[in-house]
Amino acid sequence: MSAKGSELKKVRQSIKNRERNKHYKSLLSTSIKRVKNADKKDVETEFKNAIKMIDKIAAKGIIHKKNSSNKKSKLHKYVNQT
Repeated sequence: MSAKGSELKKVRQSIKNRERNKHYKSLLSTSIKRVKNADKKDVETEFKNAIKMIDKIAAKGIIHKKNSSNKKSKLHKYVNQT
């Protein structure tokens, strides 16, 4: 396969998108870890921030909306247990 202009552009786009997705997924996992490691008094604010981050990432299309719903549900269940 030869390297034409459109193929090279697609490679450049995929590299850029992969870096962007990696950044947001890192933010997502960090916000979830913050909720799980938070004290009793700070857990509510961390939970709200995590929900906000999950919704933001789902709106950008980085994760699917059902995936975001599952993450929020599991986080909510965790917060209610503690």
